[in-house]
Amino acid sequence: MNRSFAGRAALWIGAYLFVVLAPLFALLLGDHPPARDFWTEFADAIAYAGLSIIGLQFGLTARFRFITQPWGEDVIYYFHRQLTWVALALVLAHPAILIWVRPARIAALNVFAAGWRVKYANFSIYALVALTALSYGRKRIGLSYEAWHATHIVLALLAVGFGLAHAIAFGFYLQSPLKSGLWVSLVIVWIGVLVYTRIVRPYFFLRRPYRVEAVRRERGDSVTLALQADGHDGLSFAPGQFAWLSTVTPLQITGHPFSFASSADVHGRIELTIRNLGDFTAALGSIRIGRRVWLDGPYGAFTMDEADDPPVLIAGGIGITPMMSMLRTMADRSDRRRILLIYANRNWEDVTFREELEALETRLDLEVVHVLEEPPPDWTGERGRLSLKTLKRCVRAPFVERNYFICGPEPMMDAAEAALAELGVPISRYHSERYSFA
Repeated sequence: MNRSFAGRAALWIGAYLFVVLAPLFALLLGDHPPARDFWTEFADAIAYAGLSIIGLQFGLTARFRFITQPWGEDVIYYFHRQLTWVALALVLAHPAILIWVRPARIAALNVFAAGWRVKYANFSIYALVALTALSYGRKRIGLSYEAWHATHIVLALLAVGFGLAHAIAFGFYLQSPLKSGLWVSLVIVWIGVLVYTRIVRPYFFLRRPYRVEAVRRERGDSVTLALQADGHDGLSFAPGQFAWLSTVTPLQITGHPFSFASSADVHGRIELTIRNLGDFTAALGSIRIGRRVWLDGPYGAFTMDEADDPPVLIAGGIGITPMMSMLRTMADRSDRRRILLIYANRNWEDVTFREELEALETRLDLEVVHVLEEPPPDWTGERGRLSLKTLKRCVRAPFVERNYFICGPEPMMDAAEAALAELGVPISRYHSERYSFA
């Protein structure tokens, strides 16, 4: 990890901790109740910190570019998921410590017998536990992405609302109108961010629709949607970025993230190539020509700088889409940099854009290496799954001087990143894009 990356990470983590802890330390200003034993005070402190973390989660997923741009939305969403565990641990530790200090308090766990100020705490905890359980188990129980997203927002609001109600009703540190007003204002800001993200900002996209111009079947059970800007110039993006697609209205709760597959030098017309993975994506192959859709973007830091020479692209399955945007843009710009694409698929028929990649090899200084798990009998190329041995055979040394761009199924990306680490490639030289936002 280079110094600039480490310094930037330390700065952002420090800023985040300050925002989380500042409301907690504000409770210590001015008059406050007599101190209690250490563990009771500690239990209250971590509960306030947990509530602050839950509230700030609304901001992390609000798609503010000044937050997401340095890292990419996939990193921010990963951070968001891990912080949910931290918040849950802090919130659960609060009653556990209080019961440990005074075992008689275990009666408060009986939600039917407990008083309302304790019930508020119980409801907040139940909402947070349900939110976390559904986030990590929705696929096992067959909950759709759209239903999960709506439930996720409702449970987050309940966790914050009941948590604040408990703190105010208990009133030990929030007896002062100024301090209680501070925390009420914070919750209003957090909810305001949610309203802005889900209602206010999408309202402006109503005037910037796209129309489905064409639907093209691709290999690998995928389709390409060609979208034409309707009544506006369209958005500008860097090759490798993505947008959130809404097909009903931009005001719908759930959008779906897809990479741009088209050249960044083609303005007003955008192509998205999407694999059928069930639910929402299954219906896109039969979407009506001329239908209005909306895009919220561009987002993502998975972009290639003109100084990246010679870059190595490592794709798996539909992870080829941001790479295609890069390659098509390079072809339109007559970019003659040497570039290597390592493309992993299950079989030869699943290789999306197979014919176009062959054509691009004649327009660019491009070498394409296909890696097939189930190759045809006469296959002489790379076999099996992407591995350290694959990279050693395909990438010319010195490995540490190349820039690597990785996108595909998570197991493939994990394998590629582990292999690059074994080759001694610094983390600043490989870039990943993951779309597991749920």
